[in-house]
Amino acid sequence: MLKAEDNELLTQVGPGTPMGKFMREYWVPALLSNELPRPDSDPVRVMLLGERLIAFRDTDGRVGLVDHLCPHRSASLFFGRNEESGIRCVFHGWKFDVSGACLEMPNEPPESSFKNKIRLTAYPTVERGGIVWAYLGPRATPPPLPSIPANMIDGTEPFVIQIEGNWLQSVEGDLDTTHSPFLHLGGFEPNDEAPGSFTEYQLRNRSAHLEVIDTEAGAAYGARRKADPGEEYWRITQWCFPFYQNTPTGVLGLKSGTSARVPMDDTHTLYYRMEDTTTGNPLPPCAPLLPNTTDWFGRFRTVQNLDNDFLIDRDVQRRKEGRNGYTGIDDASAQDSAAQMGGGPILDRTKEHLGSTDAMVIRVRRRLIAAVNAFIKDGVVPPGVDQPQAYQVRSGGVILPEGSDWAASTRDLRDATVLIEGLDPSINGPLF
Repeated sequence: MLKAEDNELLTQVGPGTPMGKFMREYWVPALLSNELPRPDSDPVRVMLLGERLIAFRDTDGRVGLVDHLCPHRSASLFFGRNEESGIRCVFHGWKFDVSGACLEMPNEPPESSFKNKIRLTAYPTVERGGIVWAYLGPRATPPPLPSIPANMIDGTEPFVIQIEGNWLQSVEGDLDTTHSPFLHLGGFEPNDEAPGSFTEYQLRNRSAHLEVIDTEAGAAYGARRKADPGEEYWRITQWCFPFYQNTPTGVLGLKSGTSARVPMDDTHTLYYRMEDTTTGNPLPPCAPLLPNTTDWFGRFRTVQNLDNDFLIDRDVQRRKEGRNGYTGIDDASAQDSAAQMGGGPILDRTKEHLGSTDAMVIRVRRRLIAAVNAFIKDGVVPPGVDQPQAYQVRSGGVILPEGSDWAASTRDLRDATVLIEGLDPSINGPLF
């Protein structure tokens, strides 16, 4: 159970809110590079941390991310002309470059110096790994980008889906290890899976014993289940401030994937999935998407959504057969969204009753609340902002001798800078 004021602190991300100020200290994914496919291509509406922004790629290939309103008479720059290294408002022709500097005021007298006094709100951007990163914070020199391994490889192609709900409940879904053998695998039995696979162990022991530790930029947990005699299966997840997860599917030491649950506003979230496919782990399939539209929430909407009850098939659910049998919902991300968002766009956490398997959810909430309060009240720099290397972490499953100290035994396996050879991906079983 969470106090109402703490729930409000954690879930509100707009300008001026404590969490909004906190998140703006970090670089955040703003859009995909391929949404701006070429110089002088069409501008894109971007809702990010409750701000309405316009993204455009100028003639020189630079990406601008600016306030959507022209500072003259508040015309929308979405309708602007993207031309000659700037975006020009069609109302009176005022033109701005990617830094927000006013280049031209053609409706003012030629001798006027007024344009030198006007700036458009603009945020620094950097492209890496197919993502346009943006810094919305106050530093004149932004901090370094987080060293997320799956985002630092040429040729990687992340995918994005939009989720109709608050960012925090989406994060908390990723941190919950015991939902997988129900929500995703509930239609299977242990004997359906390869003996000795991680999936078999999850289905034989649908509960788990959790142990949680703090890390330099977040927290991690090990979820212990019985394996073969004398052995234990540990399912390990990493979370990094403010909204990054390395989920535990796959083999620890081999898998290198990260997801980001980026708030568009308080009730809409973009889920970015990055995967290092060079390790032999394919990028999980993206949920079927509707065609993008140009409105503020028109990007990366899923075919299965709250409006159509995620296309649940009650007959499949009644039969309880196969991957979709427990829920009747096809596609794992749709299953997650139904569970996480069906209770409303912002959950009332004062009504919940948490158990022992919610230990990671509790720890992450506590770390976030403490870090936000330290930042707001005492100016303490948020964790990880100036430690890009702290994001070089891995998650996954591992078999350890019974009674092992999981944190000590997996130190190198969890460190993405350490090369581990000879690992067998087939021990995982199905994707979850």
